[in-house]
Amino acid sequence: MAKFFLKYYPIVLAFISFLFSVFLWFSGDKLGGIFVGIWVPSILALSISIRQRRGDK
Repeated sequence: MAKFFLKYYPIVLAFISFLFSVFLWFSGDKLGGIFVGIWVPSILALSISIRQRRGDK
């Protein structure tokens, strides 16, 4: 389980961010939902760049 989390933690964090964005949107804070929704591609792009820099696969 720990190996899985170490490999896929950016996807887990991006999914949690997505869920939080949807929650904010439907709770009435649409601007906050959009702001948090932008975190999803940012988290994934940052994790890709870090893995490329380290040479991980």
